[in-house]
Amino acid sequence: MSKGFEDLISKVNDCSIKTVAVAVAQDAPVLEAIRAAKERNIANAILVGDKSKIEEVAASINMDLTGYEIIDIQDNYEAALKAVSLVHDGKADMYMKGLIDTKSFLKSVLDKEVGLRTGKPLSHVCVFEVKGIDHLLFLSDVAFMTYPTLEDKAHIIENTVEICHACGIANPKVAPLAAVEVVNPKMPVTVEAAELTKMCEEGKITGCIVDGPLSLDLAIDPEAAKHKGAEGRKIVGDADVLLFPDIHAGNITYKCLVHTADVKNGNILTGTKAPVILTSRSDDFETKVNSIALGAVVAEAMNK
Repeated sequence: MSKGFEDLISKVNDCSIKTVAVAVAQDAPVLEAIRAAKERNIANAILVGDKSKIEEVAASINMDLTGYEIIDIQDNYEAALKAVSLVHDGKADMYMKGLIDTKSFLKSVLDKEVGLRTGKPLSHVCVFEVKGIDHLLFLSDVAFMTYPTLEDKAHIIENTVEICHACGIANPKVAPLAAVEVVNPKMPVTVEAAELTKMCEEGKITGCIVDGPLSLDLAIDPEAAKHKGAEGRKIVGDADVLLFPDIHAGNITYKCLVHTADVKNGNILTGTKAPVILTSRSDDFETKVNSIALGAVVAEAMNK
């Protein structure tokens, strides 16, 4: 089981090296991450975009492009379609966003001809290594689904559990979060959390343990669970997955962790035929490298 990103990278190094196709690759932070991923034997890359600009950006960061395949397409959206088609056709294992707006990037992911749609809803998973917690935390959804319905939440769990399994967590504990840990009909989030728990018990959600509603402290702090008398719960401060009620709760928690805590993290878009690495412009270098490593682990699992 991977307890941190070094474990994940070690897991990657035991696999065949993967290839990431980068859409509109003329972006310094992305190229820096691509170079580091190659140096650490995490992944190779095919760079798609304006070749002259890619070379110019690479020179500005002293990056040697020897050994990288570069496909020269100057139009950003056409470059994205070409990059995603490489993954669609099995010539690359992962798809990564470069210097292109998120809307256009996602449009290429969902393209009917060359995209990576599966028919399942897409959701975003953030994987965190947090100092003081002895295992990885999987957060969803913090960036894609705004106000998920009960059905959407079941899909988010399904998508996230697949990532957990790829990371070596055989039976992840999923905590549907709320402000309280008891069902209150006046708080619909708690009702849906209880329904998700029931769905898991009935075998409608598989491959995991679901226990909700849970407050955040009961989900991640064993001492809090002990003091609140929650020892009889399936999750007692040892949740692997934090399922958020909406994008606001998820995004606020994500940014709070990133900006105030001692963490490492990586992000991936799920519900697709192959891993899609969708990082933010504000994500730091390590987050981008970690996201590539996460994508490589998931790609290996999907290939199997």
